[in-house]
Amino acid sequence: MPFAMSKVLECRGLEKTFHDGSRELCVLRGIDLAVEEKEIIAISGASGAGKTTLLQIMGTLDKPTGGELLFRGEPLSSMGRAAVNTIRNQEIGFVFQFYHLLAEFTALENVMMPALSQGASKRACRDRALELLESVGLSDRTTHKPGQLSGGEQQRVAIARALFNEPSIILCDEPTGNLDEDTGKEIVEVLFELGEAQGRTLVIVTHDLDLAARTHRWVHLHDGVAQAK
Repeated sequence: MPFAMSKVLECRGLEKTFHDGSRELCVLRGIDLAVEEKEIIAISGASGAGKTTLLQIMGTLDKPTGGELLFRGEPLSSMGRAAVNTIRNQEIGFVFQFYHLLAEFTALENVMMPALSQGASKRACRDRALELLESVGLSDRTTHKPGQLSGGEQQRVAIARALFNEPSIILCDEPTGNLDEDTGKEIVEVLFELGEAQGRTLVIVTHDLDLAARTHRWVHLHDGVAQAK
């Protein structure tokens, strides 16, 4: 599938080392990875291989101890904190394994919440959230709270929330890892609908080899090094 060859995110020689007293643990060792517009990339690897660490750095939730992360060609290390925060909030969408929905709020309110907290108008947020929930097949569940939704429905709410600001890239950390096989397949179809039909850029950390095999590019982490599959 041809892509518009424009790099959204690029990792150049990324390294990450954790220190625990006198012990040093090197998790990432010089990761080079460029994510193009409209590309769907899978990242796999054994538990502890550094998949989530890499995704957190790509999402600006953590900082590397070496190397550089670039957003649309600009190194984040040259940007101020406010600029990096804007990229995180406006340009990057996150989908996590455990949904991270607020239990006391409805599906509609959960999708609206990030934008409302940044001062957007309630009416505009509501209209946008309704549109997104309909797009993920939840137009009849808008008033339900997370405890009234199945795991798959909660993940759909999380996906709708990730899409709210029309992010340049969506980072997914084991999006099917907390779901049964059939429900996991439904979420995979939602993600590929976003990627292939809507042309969104996705990076998906997964243990699901069938999911990984369907993506445009599959990267495997082993001993802190990225290897093409």
